[in-house]
Amino acid sequence: MKKIVLTLSAVCLMAFTSCKENVAKKIEESNIAAAAVRDASSSKFPVLEFDKKEHDFGEIEKNTPVETSFTYTNTGDAPLVITDIKSTCGCTVPQDWSREPLAPGSSGKFTVKFNGSGTNKVTKSINITANTEKGTESVKITAFVKPDPNAAVQSAAKKPAQ
Repeated sequence: MKKIVLTLSAVCLMAFTSCKENVAKKIEESNIAAAAVRDASSSKFPVLEFDKKEHDFGEIEKNTPVETSFTYTNTGDAPLVITDIKSTCGCTVPQDWSREPLAPGSSGKFTVKFNGSGTNKVTKSINITANTEKGTESVKITAFVKPDPNAAVQSAAKKPAQ
């Protein structure tokens, strides 16, 4: 039994050492250079920079729709791909952004529509999912929503006379 174990061990040892030599012979310099270029470029990310990080609509009347645009530039070293833009609620709708890759140095924009709901100071965040190093960027809109002046007249007209 010891002879069998020793023989199998010797055969395995020879097989592993001969494979190691064959593998070393199969490595090509062009593959090593291509891997080095690939690894160097994998650390390059697009950088998403905005012309403004926050937009203030000022004072608006309740239920008055407003909209603004956010312009962004890819200041990084790789193409920028925006996969999604979402708001924190349904009253704010981001739209019109390009799903195509944006080359370094190029600019794009998206529109944000706010339906004017809420009361007093309202702040909404818009989250941009992209292939940046962080993966998520954000911008904000703010507004001071005043009560609708016609609402008081309408509610007074609906009250029954006493």
